[in-house]
Amino acid sequence: MVKVRRSTIIEAPVDEVWRILRDFNGHERWHPAVAESRIEEGRQADEIGCVRRFRLADGGILREQLLRLSDRERSFTYCILEAPIPLIDYVATVRLKPVTDGQRTFWDWQSSFRTPAGEEKALAGLVGEQIYQAGFDAIKSTFGQQSIAPAPARRTSAGSIAATGVADRPIECQGLVIERYGGPEVLHWERLSAPPPGPGELRIRHTAIGLNYIDVYARTGYYPLVDPPGVIGMEAAGVVVDIGPAVHGVLAGDRVAYACNPPGAYAEYRTMQADLVVPLPDDIDDETAAAVMLKGMSAEFLLHRVHRVGEGDVILVHAAAGGVGQLLCQWARALGATVIGTVGNLEKARIARAHGCAYPIVYSEEDFVERVNQITEGRGCDVVYDAVGRDSFMRSYDALALRGHLVSYGQASGPIEPIDIAAFAAKSVRVSRPNFGHYTGTSVEVRAMTDRLFDVLRRGILRVEISQRHALRDAAQAHRDLEARRTTGSTIFIP
Repeated sequence: MVKVRRSTIIEAPVDEVWRILRDFNGHERWHPAVAESRIEEGRQADEIGCVRRFRLADGGILREQLLRLSDRERSFTYCILEAPIPLIDYVATVRLKPVTDGQRTFWDWQSSFRTPAGEEKALAGLVGEQIYQAGFDAIKSTFGQQSIAPAPARRTSAGSIAATGVADRPIECQGLVIERYGGPEVLHWERLSAPPPGPGELRIRHTAIGLNYIDVYARTGYYPLVDPPGVIGMEAAGVVVDIGPAVHGVLAGDRVAYACNPPGAYAEYRTMQADLVVPLPDDIDDETAAAVMLKGMSAEFLLHRVHRVGEGDVILVHAAAGGVGQLLCQWARALGATVIGTVGNLEKARIARAHGCAYPIVYSEEDFVERVNQITEGRGCDVVYDAVGRDSFMRSYDALALRGHLVSYGQASGPIEPIDIAAFAAKSVRVSRPNFGHYTGTSVEVRAMTDRLFDVLRRGILRVEISQRHALRDAAQAHRDLEARRTTGSTIFIP
């Protein structure tokens, strides 16, 4: 089964957007692919079971049936009865939600269908670009927003999209630029330009962008990954617009994702090295990819390379309800470990427990070292995964067993103070400070990690929770929430 999902932000109140989309017979007034539409048998356009008959701009006929409509949820579901291309058992849902102050709308459009063998990728690309993205751009134009046309394309006999060649002009777009190092206020929404791809490069239209704590470090200059003025962001998913010479293994129209240096993801379009991206399988949607690439690859090397977790191990995960924390808990449990986690409140404890943490500890209510000793009957943990830093580092050492391993992979609470390594001999512990870039330095390493990551996602071992969605231009507020520990799971931005 092929699954396609696209989403966007419309700069208009949700009720105004819903007024347009609710009309099941209204596509001819806004979608460029539809030349004429009518409801069969004289039924009402909001009557469940009604059938709309399209004459497409290219002369084809499309018949779709309304299966469900909810004004309360601002959503509807429909299926295809007849189409000029083989979208078998096609069912789609459109859903709208208000964003932040209610003056903007989050629009989610997703579908599932079967295709003839070998046509999965081509038809998924057609649905995502020529139907969903074209519809997004049309509605944005209705509300006076800038629409950026995709690269020229042509149709093949199967209805797939084939690139006509590399564009020779920059694509004007928008994104967030830091003018200097500092707080969230240094993020400014500005006009940018994505140049044509050169040798070994490709150009991407981002569909979803991930938020990670390393973005905070890049913004503040704690990690000088960007020289201001510049664009931060390490993780995104999108569609390849065009490719430069000497690019292999990826084509225009392919869905891809990445999590890597150099930063530059906080933009609508981006030109980058082709060997940094990973083609997305059909069963991994763009939002999931943007939410899980960096965090999931981090969990992979933390559990399989930095410290190989196995059956019978006892591990402690700090920030167990966070993005990486949730993945560590689920994956470690599947590997046979007993998972203890620290969280900030009872709601986060509930979330951590639902994601494989057998013993969530609310650190504001009880001493986590004492609780670890109770759970392990004084033995301590085999490994502690600590992304908190200054506030927890030495207490993490106290929670370790003899010959335990303290893995410090972040410092959300601030830099760790200098330590006397000789004192760690009392337990013969190991201390690691892994760097994401050192485990993802080559395309071969990245493909091996993402193959394992996609496999556990596919088998349901990992469940990705996207708990916060923001328009990309609202990233400053998302940064504030992340630094204040008000988030759970993953946060993504919609360009």
